[in-house]
Amino acid sequence: MKKSGRGQPGGFNLRDYRRALGRFATGVAVVTARAADGRRAGLTVNSFASLSLEPPLVLWCLARGATHFADFSAAAHFAVNVLGARQYDLSRQFSASGLDRFSGVECIEGTGGCPLLVGVIAHFVCRTVKQHDGGDHVIFVGEVEEYEWFEGEPLVFHSGRYGVPADFVE
Repeated sequence: MKKSGRGQPGGFNLRDYRRALGRFATGVAVVTARAADGRRAGLTVNSFASLSLEPPLVLWCLARGATHFADFSAAAHFAVNVLGARQYDLSRQFSASGLDRFSGVECIEGTGGCPLLVGVIAHFVCRTVKQHDGGDHVIFVGEVEEYEWFEGEPLVFHSGRYGVPADFVE
């Protein structure tokens, strides 16, 4: 079935527009930071992307009304923890509300006090260099100060569901 958002009276149907955006498969990451009062902040995102190699810049986006928005807005550093194929539960834990998202999660401390999740397939510790207006979101740009990667298949999000890549083509 083909759907189009063009020419609809009153603008886009937001639910349908979101479905269209969901056709783009993304990786899944948990972004973490240390809040000004010392608390650990973390949440699941699929908006992580590489921005530049020289200098090494990455970006991710956060809704203005999101949990920990104030913590990330004030943080000098953040870490992006890229989840592996077997880390669906970790993704769900960091997207849940009303609980300690770090409960039972093994972490080490990175630059700026950023929690680095043990067992992920990559992490990037970044100094926040810019925050840009992005409508109902803010775009966080960070300069990568340290990174590490490990073998493993990625956790993928597509059309509102989690999965793993079937086969990679060279």
